[in-house]
Amino acid sequence: MDTGGIELLEGWHTEPLSEDSEQFLPLIRQQAEMAITAADAVVLVVDGRGGLTAADREVGEILRRSQKPTFVAANKLESTKLWDTAYEFYELGLGEVFPISALHGTGVGDLLDAVVETLPPYEEEAAADGTIKVALVGRPNVGKSTLLNKILGEERAIVSPIPGTTRDAIDTHFTWEGHSFTLIDTAGIRRRGKIDPGVEKYSVLRALRVLRRADVALLLIDAVEGLTAQDTHIACMITEENVSVIVLVNKWDAIAKDTYTINEYTDALRQGLNFLPYVPFLFVSALSGQRVNRILPQVVAVSEGRNLRIPTGEMNKLMRDAVSQHAPPGKAGVRVKFFYATQVSVAPPTFVFFVNKPEWVHFSYQRYLENQIRAAHPFPGTPIKLIFRPRSEDRFGKV
Repeated sequence: MDTGGIELLEGWHTEPLSEDSEQFLPLIRQQAEMAITAADAVVLVVDGRGGLTAADREVGEILRRSQKPTFVAANKLESTKLWDTAYEFYELGLGEVFPISALHGTGVGDLLDAVVETLPPYEEEAAADGTIKVALVGRPNVGKSTLLNKILGEERAIVSPIPGTTRDAIDTHFTWEGHSFTLIDTAGIRRRGKIDPGVEKYSVLRALRVLRRADVALLLIDAVEGLTAQDTHIACMITEENVSVIVLVNKWDAIAKDTYTINEYTDALRQGLNFLPYVPFLFVSALSGQRVNRILPQVVAVSEGRNLRIPTGEMNKLMRDAVSQHAPPGKAGVRVKFFYATQVSVAPPTFVFFVNKPEWVHFSYQRYLENQIRAAHPFPGTPIKLIFRPRSEDRFGKV
């Protein structure tokens, strides 16, 4: 776990702190202390060239109280001629000091060897450990970190009204009702044209990598602002990665409501996200906790659907019934014939149909088949893939 830089809150800066810095420093310090508590070992990185500072001493005092195995990495010592300057940091009383250069990698191997020796034995998890990986995604400042904290019941992520607070993905492992989760809070995703070079750009790339390893994405939308083009863009990225999705309309407590508000809002979202007809909506407030208790049960239901496998016999009956109710159109007097269907994988559910003319199966008929499958098994929040492969009538016989 990488944490923000811990600095003295008072008496350290020669120039007045900005309003943002005054707000962030205590939050960063709190997050770092939580990371120390959760860690098996701690590496304190200090400026080997700059020498021992008051801030180093204060952080050293925090680490001594933690009683965690601690290693001091005196950084920026690219030349071995500078290594003698590292001895000054033994004054911290935290054990061995390792002169390193993070830029060139010098000394890092010795540091890692020492860290590994203190770690508890590693127990390899099974490949399918049952952990549901949940990614929190959305535009900047829609309440992702606030929601993460509300779900966990603790201040795991820094929460601030300043857009762009979360610069990297934060993984949190926890269990609920016998289910194991990995909850990932990501940096807010901006429209491509609005992404600044540097850290903002790489935050978006990290968020995309998060989606590639997620099972379920929680897409947060600001109820006050409504569905925006950025929200639609993020939803498209989720579908491109074949990730299951639940749309959370956050800040619902800030909306003036009557009997029809939630239905009208839902209809507007369905229209704006018409390429996600299978997605469930939850209207929540991360700040007040309204309906937050419904999120994890919905995540479990979506995950179960994502990993559902339909037996081959049932799948072929579904196909036969669908074709008999509505035959696929043919061309020039030649019929499209469906011979066999089977589910070949899960996460997402993937179905293969063997037909005589796969290229003739129109998009609209593919959508019809998907609707027939979902009528029997809804697969809430989960995309399903249909693959059409050529096979001769001689091999399977016709339906």
